[in-house]
Amino acid sequence: MKAVCLLSGGMDSCVTAAIAREMGYEIYAITFDYGQRNRKEIESAMKVAAALQAKEHKIIKADLRTFGKSALTDNIEVPEFENGRNEIPPTYVPARNTIFLSYGLAYAETIDADAVFIGANAVDYSGYPDCRKEYIEAYQKVADLGTKRGAEGKPIKIIAPIIDMSKGEIVKKGVELNAPFEHTWSCYRSGDKACGKCDSCVLRLKGFEEAGVKDPIEYE
Repeated sequence: MKAVCLLSGGMDSCVTAAIAREMGYEIYAITFDYGQRNRKEIESAMKVAAALQAKEHKIIKADLRTFGKSALTDNIEVPEFENGRNEIPPTYVPARNTIFLSYGLAYAETIDADAVFIGANAVDYSGYPDCRKEYIEAYQKVADLGTKRGAEGKPIKIIAPIIDMSKGEIVKKGVELNAPFEHTWSCYRSGDKACGKCDSCVLRLKGFEEAGVKDPIEYE
């Protein structure tokens, strides 16, 4: 069995790919160079793909700076974590998962893969609308209706195995599967060490604390 795994270089996509491997899928990883300010993500994704013995790993250039309006691509300040924030933060990249899943679906069709895995998480997340369970369910309908395999009755599954997990549960699952956390990078900011203050760092640290596991990467 083949599966396309969307691999960002972060903790969630790493564990998601490890789950795909555990389920017996051969991993075909895909990472996006979307104009993100933090280039370390791509380096981390390459290391994770190698550690998980991906059959292929494609780096796709899809420059979302063309549209902008995100702190991850534009010269907009990355905010520190704010507990109880209600609005969608400036680190949201417009329609990012929709764009990435579309590429993943196209890749899956060309290699006749049975699934596309995405590390979306709806429990401990920053409020991104494209990380919700109903979004994944809606995109499955797109995959069913808009592909040759779907039309022929062999739809490609969109699988988000950690969608309902807390960050602590994700860490525990990763430890169980020997996910290479030491190669991952979650921080929204650039630097030799993770900042420990942005949303992604705080949620990651919370997950390792809940799991009772030491985070193997360095923080400022």
